[in-house]
Amino acid sequence: MSIVLYVFQILGGMALFLFGVGRLGSGMEKLAGDQIQEWLDRMTTKPFRGAIFGMVATALIQSSSLLMVTLIGLINANLMSLEQAVGVMMGQEIGTTLTAQIVAFRIGDLCFLLIFLGFILHEFVPRDGWRTCGEVVLGFGVLFLGMNLMSGALKVLAQSPAVSTWLAMMGRNRFAGVLAGTIATAVVQSSSAITGLVVAMGISDTITLSAAISILLGANIGTCVTGFIASLRLSKASRRASIAQILINVIGVLLFLPFVSAFATLVSWTSPSLPRQIANAHTIFNVLVSVILFPFVRHIAWLAERMVPGGKEIRESDLTAYIDERQFRIPQVALREAFRELHRLGEVTAQMVEQSRRALLDQDMEAATWVLSQEDGFVDPVCAILERFVNKLLQNDLSVNQQRRCFQVKNLLIDVERVGDLAEDLAQAAQQRTEGEVTFSPEATADLDQLCRQAHLTYARALEALLAQDQEMAREACRLERDFDDLYYAARQGHIRRIEAGVCQPEADVIYIESLRNLERISDHADNLGVSVSRN
Repeated sequence: MSIVLYVFQILGGMALFLFGVGRLGSGMEKLAGDQIQEWLDRMTTKPFRGAIFGMVATALIQSSSLLMVTLIGLINANLMSLEQAVGVMMGQEIGTTLTAQIVAFRIGDLCFLLIFLGFILHEFVPRDGWRTCGEVVLGFGVLFLGMNLMSGALKVLAQSPAVSTWLAMMGRNRFAGVLAGTIATAVVQSSSAITGLVVAMGISDTITLSAAISILLGANIGTCVTGFIASLRLSKASRRASIAQILINVIGVLLFLPFVSAFATLVSWTSPSLPRQIANAHTIFNVLVSVILFPFVRHIAWLAERMVPGGKEIRESDLTAYIDERQFRIPQVALREAFRELHRLGEVTAQMVEQSRRALLDQDMEAATWVLSQEDGFVDPVCAILERFVNKLLQNDLSVNQQRRCFQVKNLLIDVERVGDLAEDLAQAAQQRTEGEVTFSPEATADLDQLCRQAHLTYARALEALLAQDQEMAREACRLERDFDDLYYAARQGHIRRIEAGVCQPEADVIYIESLRNLERISDHADNLGVSVSRN
């Protein structure tokens, strides 16, 4: 077989390896994806607990990118500081080393048994839980098959003078090894692929431990390159998180680079097997770097913030706090974040309803101006972004339940957007009242104030039910809407009596009646939210 065919075998093996890692990660994400956000909320209040979470979560789901997306969403929403996120990142670096530990096992032809079992579970067992487990087992099998192909081809290629010379140079020149690892990882866009390749070289005895360590150090840096490039078009939180990750890895490599030979000697005592030594070196390096840098979490976060200063530009990703298109690969997470984004949007529109009350009744023109600015600068663009997000999510392979929830978000988004529009109408009515020096009678003012407060209460309760997916709270919102209808009817009758008695100004009639109708519509949209939650 020619050298070219062996190179193709390595590339094919790497493709299978990455496919296996992807299947493994996808299965684990389906098993644990919904809990990731809840774990983050509970465990990241302190950097140490965040590091433990980052290590465990990344080891379980084999997806550091998912964790980074979630971290960025929390930072954007001011639910997590960059300092807390840096703690999670340090744990994440340790969790990524599980891939090397897994592939260091020499299970030989057992990979075919794993592929067979995984295929049977995934394709022929009707229960979703077992199908997901089958996907995990299938991922393991394909992963090891790819390793077998790579190690077999590398064993032959190592006999080539050019390859043996290059490997010898890697062993002698640690800087060349780091550079090779960095470039290779940046090109392949997967540190797991380079890690798997290096372990495969260890299985075929074609690389020294020192050379392997140098390449793995470079892979740690290279894995940040693609993330940094991708973050350039995203929010400041994304860029700062990416810079913090680069700082952690670059500082760690600089600390260890002068001691690669001594470190290799130390690691060689951990196992007689070279593949296991390589995997152990990868793990020990990341553990030691995290331990050394952990006292400087605050300083790393501070430096990242200084390297990405605040700017005036507004990007789509700066307007939203939770959604990110990288979540599409895990639909249940994307849906959860879409609902959280919808609730966040609802909270802003609820504030607009309250501020429009102040504008209309207290003639607070600053409140009216704020409502109008929120409608144009926040509500409309975020509604458009969220709608596009859900439409793109619907193009993925979703379950029937996930499709139903996507359409629920789209329907509720219409209600939330309309509440913002109605709050804008109330603010404009307040401006007309002030400019026209229109006055309301004390009775009309009291009725309007009561209706404003009841509409706001109904809408706020419906939003709480939406966030908690609480059916009882949703039914309470519907009861509040019926109470509003009674108040609305009484206010209309009272207004008619005052007009007939000549108590109210004729020019106040249009503003007053339109305001009552707008409040009724707000209450109706709140009822729509409550009904939607109570039926799901």
